[in-house]
Amino acid sequence: MENKIALITGATSGIGKASAITLAKMGYDIIATGRRKDRLDELAKELPAGVRFLPLVFDVRDREKVGKILGNLPSEWSSIDVLINNAGNAHGLDPIQTGNLDDWDAMMDINVKGLLYVSKAIIPGMTERKSGIIINIGSIAGKEVYPNGNVYCGSKHAVDAITKGMRIDLNPFGIKVIGIHPGLVETEFSLVRFKGDEKRAETVYQGYEPLLAQDIADIVEFVVNRPAHVVLADIVVLPTAQAAATLVKKNLTS
Repeated sequence: MENKIALITGATSGIGKASAITLAKMGYDIIATGRRKDRLDELAKELPAGVRFLPLVFDVRDREKVGKILGNLPSEWSSIDVLINNAGNAHGLDPIQTGNLDDWDAMMDINVKGLLYVSKAIIPGMTERKSGIIINIGSIAGKEVYPNGNVYCGSKHAVDAITKGMRIDLNPFGIKVIGIHPGLVETEFSLVRFKGDEKRAETVYQGYEPLLAQDIADIVEFVVNRPAHVVLADIVVLPTAQAAATLVKKNLTS
């Protein structure tokens, strides 16, 4: 019996990489996408023996490339059972009046349009088979709006709304649609947001115990393993120290 297949976008680091490894350990064959080929090569070395692996190098915001690559998968890879729309980013932390247009474009193009492009390529196969699981990785920023979060929060609110819309539209086909909305997770997220400023990024995770990428991958494992009649539709997960998007109990010493 062939393994089921999971496709994970943004699998070169963080939540995407942890989810790919976790699903591989569960027996899934893995399609992993990302912009950095070297990182996908590293991921291949961390997967358990016997698991098939298909690395795909592209940027989810490139509509033509997404459609061309995912629309022409080899036949042995075309029946995708689990889609994890994980690719996303935050750029900048500026008030709306001084926000950078390039940052805004990047967030909307990757977080929203990229998710749609990938989903558009994969969903028809799921509707035809009348089965599948779609997991969209959102954010607490999709549930709240915080100072200087403006466009990033807007993009993640869009992910939340799209997830709900997917669940409604795909309900007749028996497809599970799940939104996972993490709070503070220690990944490369802040390093990207602060444009490579390592010292500033490090301060985001100091003074408390943040979530780890594996914590989210563990949730992915749990929801994928639920019986056919059970779907954990909407999940918000925070570190214990975090009560809201900008409320974190820190124990900092001078």
